[in-house]
Amino acid sequence: MAGARFSRAIVKVSGEALGGGGGFGIDPGMLGYVARELAKAQALGVELGVVLGGGNIFRGVSQAASGMDRVGADYMGMLATVINSLALADALRREGVGAVVMSAIPMPQVAEGYVRTKALEHLRQGKVVVLAAGTGNPFFTTDTAAALRALELGAEVLVKATKVDGIYTSDPETDPDATLIKRTTYREVLARGLKVMDAAAISLAEEGALKVVVVNLSQEDSIRGVLAGEDLGSWVEASDDR
Repeated sequence: MAGARFSRAIVKVSGEALGGGGGFGIDPGMLGYVARELAKAQALGVELGVVLGGGNIFRGVSQAASGMDRVGADYMGMLATVINSLALADALRREGVGAVVMSAIPMPQVAEGYVRTKALEHLRQGKVVVLAAGTGNPFFTTDTAAALRALELGAEVLVKATKVDGIYTSDPETDPDATLIKRTTYREVLARGLKVMDAAAISLAEEGALKVVVVNLSQEDSIRGVLAGEDLGSWVEASDDR
């Protein structure tokens, strides 16, 4: 397809991003911005799936750390991602983009159940598939869900759209000496404990030779730029791809 480096991609967006400056709830302005950024990326002709976190509504891990049952907390976090997914799909439709929510937890009155063959059909029809409820299982993050869905659906790249412009040696918000890493490998990420995705997600990506790129969501056209082949953000891939 003209203008695109990749034919199919999964984009991971944190729930906190939808909360805007406050980080909680759903900010209508930020929701619209994310929908427009995804619409511009899809306009390249890329078949696009999206995985959202739920931290703007409920963070299961932090609640479990404070004493709540971990399994119950994780299920509540999954339900939070469904709320975000429904909101994003609606915003995409208002941008003129076909969108469907598919949930790993069955809830037929709210969303389609996730079935790989149906998801592939939606992608081929040009719809953005918003993949909700994580993996449908506790103890797995939405990062891991994004890597899993990317491999299941044959995506060529997983784009993590976050609040920083790439992978750093340490937290750039607290360490003035933190330096940007433009290229790295799965093994380096795990060995150095780099803050990209959790170890399960990176291990899945390595097993499936799935490229992972981290970009700044607040930089306009960053998602579209990566999918068009621009040298943006930080890339994680096999050493022989570097």
